[in-house]
Amino acid sequence: MTAEVAGKPKTTDREDIAKRLLRGSAKASYDPLVEIDWGAPVDPDMWAIRPERISLYGTHLWERLTDAQRKELSRLEIASIATIGIWFETILMQMLVRHTYDNDPTTLHVQYAYTEIADECRHTVMFAKMIEKLGWEAHKLDPVAHQLGRLFKTIAHGPLIFAGALFVEEVLDQIQREAIPDEEILPLVRAVARIHVTEEARHMRYAREEFKRDWPRRGALNKAYSRVVLGLVTYYSATRLINPKVYEQVGLDPKEAYRVAKANPRWTDTKTWASRKVVDTLETAGAISGLGRYFWKKAGLLGR
Repeated sequence: MTAEVAGKPKTTDREDIAKRLLRGSAKASYDPLVEIDWGAPVDPDMWAIRPERISLYGTHLWERLTDAQRKELSRLEIASIATIGIWFETILMQMLVRHTYDNDPTTLHVQYAYTEIADECRHTVMFAKMIEKLGWEAHKLDPVAHQLGRLFKTIAHGPLIFAGALFVEEVLDQIQREAIPDEEILPLVRAVARIHVTEEARHMRYAREEFKRDWPRRGALNKAYSRVVLGLVTYYSATRLINPKVYEQVGLDPKEAYRVAKANPRWTDTKTWASRKVVDTLETAGAISGLGRYFWKKAGLLGR
């Protein structure tokens, strides 16, 4: 381990950690097309996410829904979250390809980046098949978020690549870890979660180490720019987790339901809970402050 000096975070030797991650990938990587029973029916009487994690839970609109509607909403919301997962993983794959383009392919840390790209390809297919099974259409994001995603994957440098990856992966990871042992959750959702959590644990370790290594080397102006861009990325990711069309599909007015969910303190608490680990990592490094912090707070990621 390198010595921790001048407030810099401790990091593991780059090649050493990549060697461990490559070994882990060889031992525990999965093909979702083989591992998951895609032909099994989806039981409408089971949840797809814990009810207290649903965006309308505890509101007057929640009280209006029947049990069947609530469970349908749970399926649609987890499918909507998976759609955002696909959106960002597609961005991440492009950023990782750019990262490898500028580095030596014979090094282990670059070879692990290629390995992660392969993992993410399988994850996007897995999420897409789950979305279809849960009865949701993968609606496009609004034009602003769609174009900002295109811009971000083009301009992001090292710390932004890995901080952004950490944010989205940590949020999905927390939701999925909670689902895995819960026997009231659909087997399909739990199977997808089990594969994703196992493989993303390596991805998050890689991203965390790369971020910690690169961030201290950046100058004050670069860091200030990165904080704002990262704040925007997290804001547009967190506020698009639930597409308003899910509410329409269960018979609610989408505009009213979106407003109610946005103001729902329970939903804010869920987003804060899901992002707490990445917030701790990035705050410790000084990557959440100023205008960037405003966007984190506005998205409901720093508590009420």
